[in-house]
Amino acid sequence: MAAGLTLALPIAPAAAQDPAAKPVKLVVLGDSLSAGYGLPAPAAFPIRLQLALKDKGIAVEMINAGVSGDTTSGGLGRLDWSVPDGTQGVILELGANDALRGTDPKVPREALTEIIKRLQARNITVLLCGMLAPPNYGADYADKFNAIYPDLSKQFGVPLYPFFLEGVAGNTRLALPDGMHPTAEGVDIVVKNILPSVEAFIGSINKQPR
Repeated sequence: MAAGLTLALPIAPAAAQDPAAKPVKLVVLGDSLSAGYGLPAPAAFPIRLQLALKDKGIAVEMINAGVSGDTTSGGLGRLDWSVPDGTQGVILELGANDALRGTDPKVPREALTEIIKRLQARNITVLLCGMLAPPNYGADYADKFNAIYPDLSKQFGVPLYPFFLEGVAGNTRLALPDGMHPTAEGVDIVVKNILPSVEAFIGSINKQPR
């Protein structure tokens, strides 16, 4: 499903973290896909990602700011209190609910644009996670929706992970009974696939003056 999207702005791999370095403060701003819907709290994406980074010797303080059912507009509305002062990086995972509802792509495009603008104004680095529209709304809708993420990546110079559910979407064995949300095993696959991009993302943060 993600073959049509490309990593618009690759970033250099992360160098090994100085053991004495302070943990990087990250927020995962997302919806139920990252919040851990239907799973025990320890199986949620932010916690599994934090553990995977720890295994790599990379220390982070991770906040799970995922809200089930949230749209891009909902994420924008709660942005200021979901991303506290001192945050260095945001993994931005929103848009699935807009696509499921067939929301005019202009709406998530505008909301994500404003989220990125506000975060960059606060000197917070952003890793944008792409989402793909379901096929039931047709090719024209999918083309307009799917283009949002690579377009914003180029416009704002932020790294793009093309499809958050890469390796999991469409695999019923890795989905909860609703057919949409990943199982704990599915979350671990999401983490494994996105980990190199997050390592590079953290590497870019560590190069910035604190």
